Order: sequence, then C-alpha cells, then structure tokens
Amino acid sequence: MPKGIRPTQGKVRKALFDILGDIQGLSFLELFSGSGAVGFEAVSQGAKQVVFVENNSGCIKALKNNFTYLLPTTYYLLPLDVFMAIKKLSKDKKQFDIIFLDPPYYRPEGRGLASFGQSHKDVSKKILQMLGVYDILAPNGFVAIQHFKKEQLPKESGKLILVKESRYGDTVLSFYKKIGVSV
Repeated sequence: MPKGIRPTQGKVRKALFDILGDIQGLSFLELFSGSGAVGFEAVSQGAKQVVFVENNSGCIKALKNNFTYLLPTTYYLLPLDVFMAIKKLSKDKKQFDIIFLDPPYYRPEGRGLASFGQSHKDVSKKILQMLGVYDILAPNGFVAIQHFKKEQLPKESGKLILVKESRYGDTVLSFYKKIGVSV
C-alpha cells in the first residue's frame, strides 16, 4: 500500500459492487487508482478488461507489484494525469462499461490530503464534465464517483445524468448514466 493515499474502504467497495451487480465480461476504468483496490476487485468480479490510471510514482510501483497477483485478465496501467488519460482514451476511441473515480477528497475544514500539495476542490465535478464531453463511457455504462459527503455533485453534466446516490458515513457513491438511457 503506497503512503499518503486513502484507499476505498471495504464496506464502500462492497457496496459499489453490490450496486453495480454482475460485471462479468465488462470493461472497467479506475481513475485515480491509488492502490488499485477497486480495480483489483473488478478483476476478481470477472471484468474482462481493467485499466488503471495513476500518475503518482509510489502508487505506480505498488500497482506494478500487485499486478503479479492478478488472474489472467486484460489489464493495463496508464501512468498519466487523469485529465490527459481521458483525452488519450477518447482519441484512441476506447469506451468502458464502468468508469470509477475516487479523487483525493477536498475537506474545507483543512483535513484534506496535504501530501498531494494542492486543493482538490471540485475535481469530481471537473472530471464529470470532461466525461460528459469525451465519449469514453459505453452507451449503457455507468460512471461511479466516490466523494466526500459535503461535495455536492450536479444532477446533470453534459451527456450524463445522476441516477443514484448512496451514503456510507462521510463517503457518498454517486452513479451517472448517459442521458436518454433507461436504468
């Protein structure tokens, strides 16, 4: 486990996959991978392809070490900033059934992740806007965002609409689909 990250808690990870249901054979993109716990869970749940996006060198090293334990699945690491990775994936015409992101939390009371060296206020909103513009979500796919309970995400962003929110203590999971696609 790399230092300075906040991995997704087991109860939140379990809730995420309970809500998503059967992901056997689906493609999965984990943005801000950190330790890769969510992506590794996607592999164990039968995802056919998992892409990990991370640019922190300590996290990249840990991810590469952990890859040796994966079952034969199509997975790869994209060692880029999340914004650059989304642009690259769009340019390469990649689409994913599930896009999960858990950016560093911004906490107004000053208890954020100082090790990242910058404010992360509204990162989820910015990524959501970007995902609404860059078409990397499959037609019936989901965007799942893990965020701090005080961060209010929009009901709509570009081509995406909020379809479900679930709260777990200070953590919220928000799920988006493309507008016009039934749930």
